[in-house]
Amino acid sequence: MSEVMDYKSRLSDPASRKFETFSYLPAMTEDEIKKQVQYLISKGWNPAIEHTEPEFLMDYYWYMWKLPMFGETDVSKVLAEAEACRKANPNNHVRLVGYNNLNQSQGAAMVIFRGKTV
Repeated sequence: MSEVMDYKSRLSDPASRKFETFSYLPAMTEDEIKKQVQYLISKGWNPAIEHTEPEFLMDYYWYMWKLPMFGETDVSKVLAEAEACRKANPNNHVRLVGYNNLNQSQGAAMVIFRGKTV
């Protein structure tokens, strides 16, 4: 059995906080983000973009960037909206969400752009 590593994530240290599985990995490259968008679309999920300030990343409520992109199949349009959200909110975390119509839930959600930590 391998040894379990302790990630020193503490509420008192905002820079150390982990907020999802991917946050333990290096930030995604443009190509990796594109592949995630392609995956959401290939599953038939509706992409949406959300954002929040780093100090509120543990809250359940994130701001929605426009409405979900119902039926969108063009990866470049989803990426353009994500980038527009990032430019409009440069200090915020930006999250990509894939809404699954069939079981009325989020099929996937991941932070694709990390905001500046305090």
